[in-house]
Amino acid sequence: MRICLIGYRGNPYSGGQGIYLYNLSRELARLGHEVEVIVGPPYPQPMDRWCVVHKLPNLNLWGRYGGQWLPRSHPLKLLEPWNLFDFAATRLRFFPEPFSFGFRAFAELRRLLETRRFDLLHDVQTLGYGVWAMKGYGMPVVTTVHHPLTVDRREAFARDRSFNERYHTAVFFPVTMQGFVIRRLTHVITASLAGKEAIMEDFRVAPERISIVPNGLDTETFHNPGCWKRRKNTLLFVGNTDDVKKGAGHLLQAMRKLPAGVRLRIVDDPYPAKTLIAGEVERLGLGKRVTFTGKLSEARLLEEYCRCTLLVQPSLYEGFGLPAAEAAACETPVVATEVGAVAEVVTPDTGVLVPPADARSLAGAVRELLGDPERRAALGRAGRRRMLHRFSWPGTARNTVRVYERVLAGQWAP
Repeated sequence: MRICLIGYRGNPYSGGQGIYLYNLSRELARLGHEVEVIVGPPYPQPMDRWCVVHKLPNLNLWGRYGGQWLPRSHPLKLLEPWNLFDFAATRLRFFPEPFSFGFRAFAELRRLLETRRFDLLHDVQTLGYGVWAMKGYGMPVVTTVHHPLTVDRREAFARDRSFNERYHTAVFFPVTMQGFVIRRLTHVITASLAGKEAIMEDFRVAPERISIVPNGLDTETFHNPGCWKRRKNTLLFVGNTDDVKKGAGHLLQAMRKLPAGVRLRIVDDPYPAKTLIAGEVERLGLGKRVTFTGKLSEARLLEEYCRCTLLVQPSLYEGFGLPAAEAAACETPVVATEVGAVAEVVTPDTGVLVPPADARSLAGAVRELLGDPERRAALGRAGRRRMLHRFSWPGTARNTVRVYERVLAGQWAP
């Protein structure tokens, strides 16, 4: 099968798209399929050993918003039509990347089709009008959506306090475009039952047009080699602290209820790169107990998973819950909130689930596990077994191919 994967961002830190593109493309190639990838910046880790990668440039103008007004290198590139559109849109606080990348990818695909043909196109969370237009090339278009952006928008509105904040939220999330496009693509893949229910409710997609394929996990990389000693009374949080859905603020409140000897390590950039909870750390008197590691390489992240006592995932919503899965694969017990797909990753024999936005319950679960090393060890062993059985990338690829085959057989024709 010849497959073209499409993703508007490819870096591992870009909301999970990069991790998905990297691992799914590799495993599809291992199954004998020919894979090409059309991707925008920040670009993925090198994938040239198993697929052909077509990198579509842009000026990353959203990333520069609020800082550098014009790109210092090649400012005349702003005169190119899509760059000029991105520039104008970002200055009005829109997030134009899915829209503009979709049309860039549409043009790139037209160029590629002059010399080859694909059996199927697989979009990863772009849902731009250009992706919908690709159906005009006569191939089915499948998309992966972990959860609809309506979830993010609701959370953002809930925290907004000023007119400017509400305006930013209203225009930032391209939910109208994504709802229009997802209802017109051939089929939808999501990672969990929670994701499927959200897509059905918010984007009005019929249930028979959505398949659940759990995300994979690199269990070869994420394992505990036994060479690191665990830090005593050390919690780990992995996630974007500026994303209110990740619940980092509630974790800080829980830290206040825990003994002074409990430490928290946050795998994310500190202030000024991230601002949402930076001030809270000092205001709550946690400066000596909380450490920001910055973004980490895969090897360093593995070490953090293997050296912490517990991973804490206090999310308000998750379409999958990758840090919990990675930690469990490293035999690290997890305390998480029972939201979204988290309960499909963390089970009572691999961790502890607590209500969301409840610092008291979160602190209580952490305190209980910190005082019970035998239970922590049992949870860790069970977590590793579950990840191997349920969330391997080879299994994800095989199940994705089954979806492709049914789409190509016309079983899910729109």
